[in-house]
Amino acid sequence: MADAASSHAPQPTGATGVLVLADGQVAWGRGFGAEGSAVGEVCFNTAMTGYQEVLTDPSYAGQIVTFTFPHIGNVGVNEEDLEAQVDGAVGCVVREDVTAPSNFRSQDTLGAWMASKGKIGLAGVDTRALTRRVRVDGAPNAVIAHSAAGTFDIPALLRQAREWPGLEGMDLARVVSRHAAQDWTGGAWHLGSGYEAADDAGKPHVVAIDYGAKDNIFRNLVRAGARVTVVPAQTSLEDVLALKPAGVFLSNGPGDPAATGEYAVPVIKGLLERDVPIFGICLGHQMLGLAAGAATTKMHQGHRGANHPVKRLADGMVEITSMNHGFAVDNAALPDTVEETHVSLFDGSNCGLAVKGKKAFGVQYHPEASPGPQDSFYLFEKFVGMLK
Repeated sequence: MADAASSHAPQPTGATGVLVLADGQVAWGRGFGAEGSAVGEVCFNTAMTGYQEVLTDPSYAGQIVTFTFPHIGNVGVNEEDLEAQVDGAVGCVVREDVTAPSNFRSQDTLGAWMASKGKIGLAGVDTRALTRRVRVDGAPNAVIAHSAAGTFDIPALLRQAREWPGLEGMDLARVVSRHAAQDWTGGAWHLGSGYEAADDAGKPHVVAIDYGAKDNIFRNLVRAGARVTVVPAQTSLEDVLALKPAGVFLSNGPGDPAATGEYAVPVIKGLLERDVPIFGICLGHQMLGLAAGAATTKMHQGHRGANHPVKRLADGMVEITSMNHGFAVDNAALPDTVEETHVSLFDGSNCGLAVKGKKAFGVQYHPEASPGPQDSFYLFEKFVGMLK
């Protein structure tokens, strides 16, 4: 990576894409996907599979994903593997050029699909160097840009990166959330037949609050034996209770949990006061923690990937988990009313909690992403089991 202000960093011949960091560093490469520019926080993801799910995860809103695995796009994309219909990541950075897809389920190339979704890609970058930059100095703000003609105004892109306020203090849940309540109808996926229809007869009713949810969460709740109604992030306590939930699920989502908590925490506190069972994932886990008196903090680099070991403190079991978060519940200052249930074996950060005396728990990771691949499905069964 070169410095934007350096006279020794000219645009290489054939460069049609660029990443400009707010600190002035520049990475040139070959653009793909949509043309234009987009600003966001640079992060890295260590998963070897699931790039389509990553790029359509609403939790990545406002972020530029650097994939550490070099071969991205080689199985194409399809409509069945979308995690949501709303915007997720603004773009991605990859090591190798995206090749033609080789998979019988592929319906389009990654580049064409990204262009249709307005997402910008950058190939040919030393992703190891960029990943080290994030690990050492933290996740930087940056602009990713693609121009087929290779025309870029680097000083303007640098100003854009420096003027972007960053994710801290930003509420993105209301941006990516559904705008109306929806009865969830999809079940498990089967090769050759797609997603099965949900059978709601006699099943406990879960109201899921959508802070930027991944659709596979709802499919796993159905698989565990629930019927699900999904409601927008800013749904009031009165409207949630009017649906007569047997339990409430708090979804994943992007942005600063403290900002989303301004409207989410009072609702969750009301549910806790009424002893409504609660299960939270990722941002939902953080919302539950805030409602129970804990605090959240911005992480240096965050956790993103499908290979994160987490220790379950009750019995020492280690789960291989999928993660995507740049904020965490501060486990150095948990109130007496909160029990820590899981910790990261990478850095000891909080990965699970339970509210004492309540049927309320959450995990920082994503059990619906099938890491392990089934290490964490028991959490859905545990929650639905509380409701029967």
